[in-house]
Amino acid sequence: MSELALACLAFLVLHVVPSTPLRPALIRTIGEKPYLGLFSLASLGGIVWMVIAYKAAPVVVLWPGLRHLPSAIMPFALILVVAGSMTPNPTAVGAAKLLERETPARGILRITRHPIMWGIMLWAGAHLLTRGELRSTLFFGSFLLLAAAGTALMDLRKAQLGETWARYARLTSNVPFVAIAQGRNHLAWRELGVLKIVIALVLFALIFQFHPWLFGARPY
Repeated sequence: MSELALACLAFLVLHVVPSTPLRPALIRTIGEKPYLGLFSLASLGGIVWMVIAYKAAPVVVLWPGLRHLPSAIMPFALILVVAGSMTPNPTAVGAAKLLERETPARGILRITRHPIMWGIMLWAGAHLLTRGELRSTLFFGSFLLLAAAGTALMDLRKAQLGETWARYARLTSNVPFVAIAQGRNHLAWRELGVLKIVIALVLFALIFQFHPWLFGARPY
């Protein structure tokens, strides 16, 4: 269990780097593309280490798991991730020019300006609760914490862009549906796109069907 805790801590610390002065210093030294490449490799290595340590950790039950929770939550999580991946987002690296658009928040961005992060949070939170184990709490809790903190850290970094970001922040919300509930935006189903929802639901069906083979656990 200690190795899993160490792997999770290392993974979290690694992802704090982009929000510190170390990031621009590294970019100045080795260039942006090499930095992004090395960061991606380090992130992949961290996830592999976490998975290996997770499988090796003993099962320590903390509470009765909510077994069917992921089946109810994952369709929404995948819609957020798929739609977020297929929608140009001003919070992405090198996408600040999107803030200058007349309508910078369209589709899924009307719901939340961080759809992928919220999709990860739903995935991690659902699996943490359904497993009810110490190792799962460490593993999935790390992704939950990282995604939640990531939304706040991205907002802080983007605030340096000035008025264009301030306008975008007024039109959107971090927490899903808050901007819509407050009347700062509205839901536009056509912008969200039927294709994105279909892709997400097909992906959910495939994962649901092959989950025992892929991850060694039945979701049903």
